[in-house]
Amino acid sequence: MSTATIHPGKVGHEPAPSGDNYLNHGRSFASWALTLDHKRIALLYLVGVMSAYGLGGFFALMLRTELFTAAPTLMSDPARAWDFYNQMFTLHGAVMVFMFIIPAIPAILGNFALPLMLGAKDVAFPRLNLASFYCWVGGGCFFVIVLLKGILNALFPALASFWGAGGLETGWTFYTPYSTTTTNSAVVEATFGAFILGFSSILTGLNFIATLHMLRPKGMTWFRMPLFLWALYATSVIQILATPVLAITLLLLIAERTLKIGIFDSSLGGDPVLYQHFFWFYSHPAVYIMILPAMGVVSELVSTFSRRHIFGYKFIAMSSLAIAFVGFLVWGHHLFVSGQSPLANSIFSFLTFLVAVPSAIKTFNWVSTLYKGDIHLHTPMVYALIMIFLFTIGGLTGLFLGSISLDIHLTDTYFVIAHFHYVMMGSTLFAFLGGLYYWWPKITGKMYNERFGSTAAIIAFLGMNLTFFPQFIMGSQGMPRRYATYPDQFTIYHQLSTVGAYIMGFGMFLVLLNLISSLRNGRPAPKNPWGSNSLEWQAATPPPHDNFPVTPEAGDPYDYSQWDYVSPEVGYVKSDRPPAPYESH
Repeated sequence: MSTATIHPGKVGHEPAPSGDNYLNHGRSFASWALTLDHKRIALLYLVGVMSAYGLGGFFALMLRTELFTAAPTLMSDPARAWDFYNQMFTLHGAVMVFMFIIPAIPAILGNFALPLMLGAKDVAFPRLNLASFYCWVGGGCFFVIVLLKGILNALFPALASFWGAGGLETGWTFYTPYSTTTTNSAVVEATFGAFILGFSSILTGLNFIATLHMLRPKGMTWFRMPLFLWALYATSVIQILATPVLAITLLLLIAERTLKIGIFDSSLGGDPVLYQHFFWFYSHPAVYIMILPAMGVVSELVSTFSRRHIFGYKFIAMSSLAIAFVGFLVWGHHLFVSGQSPLANSIFSFLTFLVAVPSAIKTFNWVSTLYKGDIHLHTPMVYALIMIFLFTIGGLTGLFLGSISLDIHLTDTYFVIAHFHYVMMGSTLFAFLGGLYYWWPKITGKMYNERFGSTAAIIAFLGMNLTFFPQFIMGSQGMPRRYATYPDQFTIYHQLSTVGAYIMGFGMFLVLLNLISSLRNGRPAPKNPWGSNSLEWQAATPPPHDNFPVTPEAGDPYDYSQWDYVSPEVGYVKSDRPPAPYESH
């Protein structure tokens, strides 16, 4: 490593200030509950979203425990066991999708990093930002309380009259006829909670788009933005255009149940398949709401920890917009067996293969960036490499489901479950954790235990694969999803999945333990521990309330030629060497 010429006051060499920062800028409850600081709102989201993840993870473990044997596992009464099982998979899916995966990266990492990466003092609409958080809280509380009542009714049927109607057995998709008047589930209350949650996504998307258009600093053209910002921009477009479709669909479902209007219920003259079209017109773009921010995080991590300029910058940036656009056109591949015309099936199959192209471009460019790079296997980089591996498996198995003949065989089997979790949990979750570790020193001003962090990542990675890879096998052999009983031939696969789920849960517990312990035992974080060149690392650690005293001028966010490593205490400092000539790559 070349020796840096260090001068007092050079960027990256200032000691972390011990005075005012956003964490101690006001210590009262009201200063947090009514804060307009994007960084504090990000921390509020962090506590809430991770609590939801813990709740959803608990439901997953209960689900896998019930499936450890073909006979009832947690309850001796088969009728109650199956009711409990139905509640578990509905709770797990609904909480994970609506309360964790969709908001995790934009609401937490996006809220914290986006203004800092722009050299701005805050987002364009701080009050709208706070309102989006309380929409998430309100919808989440409404949603979870209704669903938990169903669990209490299942566990304590004698108290059902006391708790009243509650619970949901429809699955997280609220499919008709399960969600129509033929069921006694609390569909109206639950869907209204999901309706409120949608406003949080819309408000966040509007805020991010306005911020990126209006608050970019001098020198930051569109093609000098960090790729994480491109990913958030594309995600925000999807949130604004797709989420209202879900909101209208849920309102129609509520109207049908309360007013007995025939929309989706065939007994009232409605069409159940119409609901599937409406739902997946939102929910397939929602898949990219979940995965696009993860791709943006990985672009930052791969470049930073390989010390190389990102390969194919414009291709990665444009592929984010391409995914956002084509993602609106592929919802019909969820309806291959619904009776739609062969022509429609063929068109949706072609578009499904087409949407894989921009995702493949990103993967190719990440690997090309790694090629001959000076790779540093810090904890965030370990998560980035895991994400690339898992996303590749998830993407390649998606090609099977895009083929009509194979999809007919695999529809509603565990193959679909495994594919979905490799893409959503395997990719989004691990990218989120990588981003959280990456920005944790800037968020808290503390460094964590690197060896502990990498070990937890590997344990979670092994648990993830042991949980879901066997599901590809049993799904290809015909094991249907959402069944509480199964033939003995599938027992070994279910038992492997259950063991894997507990191993992954243990890995997640170690992640939590490492991050929390760093708050007390971690050494002070330097201003730039990773040698990154994006603007957030030019702010103090932790950042002050207003981020920057003067708006900094942006350069190439992936030029690391001026940064030299000094020590763990100092981190990277900027030398006197001139920056490398800018290339758009």
